[in-house]
Amino acid sequence: MRSAVIAATGLYTPPESISNDELVEAFNAYVERFNADNAGAIAEGSVAALQPSSAEFIEKASGIKSRYVMQKSGILDPAVMRPVIPERSNEELSLLAEMAVKAAEEALARWGKPRERIGAVLCAASNMQRSYPAMAIEVQAALGLHGFAFDMNVACSSATFGIKTATDYVATGTADAVLIVNPEICSGHLNFRDRDSHFIFGDVATAVIVERGDEAASGWDILGARLKTQFSNNIRNNSGFLNRAWPEGRDLTDKLFVQQGRKVFKEVVPMVSALIAEHAADIGIDTHRLKRLWLHQANINMNHLIGQRVLGREPQTGENVIILDEYANTSSAGSIIAFHKHSDDLAPDDTGLICSFGAGYSAGTVFVRKR
Repeated sequence: MRSAVIAATGLYTPPESISNDELVEAFNAYVERFNADNAGAIAEGSVAALQPSSAEFIEKASGIKSRYVMQKSGILDPAVMRPVIPERSNEELSLLAEMAVKAAEEALARWGKPRERIGAVLCAASNMQRSYPAMAIEVQAALGLHGFAFDMNVACSSATFGIKTATDYVATGTADAVLIVNPEICSGHLNFRDRDSHFIFGDVATAVIVERGDEAASGWDILGARLKTQFSNNIRNNSGFLNRAWPEGRDLTDKLFVQQGRKVFKEVVPMVSALIAEHAADIGIDTHRLKRLWLHQANINMNHLIGQRVLGREPQTGENVIILDEYANTSSAGSIIAFHKHSDDLAPDDTGLICSFGAGYSAGTVFVRKR
């Protein structure tokens, strides 16, 4: 069985950003209008008044200060409160594919080898722009790559599931190098009129190249990759092709992202901590000696607690990377952004952990060592 290496990564960051203050201003304007329009029903108790949000509440609850988005003005319009993105023709490159290609081009440039050596492309993300043709095949064509390509969706864990799949392909000789792309327009599935979640997500795209170890001059040796799933309804998105079959007049609010945050926190933290500990023990890694953690960027309190459990102490500055203050939760891309932006400074033989977790529940661990 051949070893595998994370040979390069890439990142595409959208040009527009929304601060907490901007988001709160739009949300509170919507709340004020809703409460005024429904004053009578609120007074008689048939409709609940909406509560305003605040930048302080958002930062304390999540650690998020801002987020990048593909389209800003529609989100900040109290009468719209969603990204307004024109439909493209079938002959144009789709938006998610365009983002993925930009991230992939950076990864390919950093890799510095002929792109013809890529034997497979995986598009691993939480939301696909369409059911078919596969986004991965569109990206493959746009980049001029050969081999095969397909989409995979494991919500926020999609990137680590993609890395594990790529590692297996390299190990078995199915491909010498695999490109994984993680395009996420999370603003498209977010209910910006829900106080508990309107601040959570941002948009971004990342890319990872996994290559056979005997052909990689540099990069990160993949010491082990492990996956876990456990069914839960606590994070859900019911959007799908059967929505059109529902009776007329049905409330479609639950066709956007919904979660029971407290339950998620209580159930996911121990699940992920146990997975990390068990995986590390099985491959002979002392987690207390890890140089860096690149965790899924969901919530700063969740990340801090997992970091403490993994390292057995309070993480020092830079050990447990946090990028969600700038990017917010970017679903599958979060741990890869953290790795992409905060790994070059480590020394050869330093060991770290890429870990993602999310809806499903799903979780993935990838232990790596710098060459």
